[in-house]
Amino acid sequence: MAGTKVVSDIAGKVWKIEAAAGTAVAKDDVVLILESMKMEIPVTAPCAGTVTEIYYKEGEVVGEGDVVAVIG
Repeated sequence: MAGTKVVSDIAGKVWKIEAAAGTAVAKDDVVLILESMKMEIPVTAPCAGTVTEIYYKEGEVVGEGDVVAVIG
């Protein structure tokens, strides 16, 4: 897994993917939104680049500390 990992800070369900594979992002752009405890939690890009991989689909459950995407 080359590139920069995008990591979830909290467990939750993927509510919406904002940046699919192939999407260019800037640092702090929202990659996906998690739903946890009836709140929407954005997971942001730690750096600028292009999203090369998304590991979860909308509706899937993510654990705290899970790698959810990679930016190349």
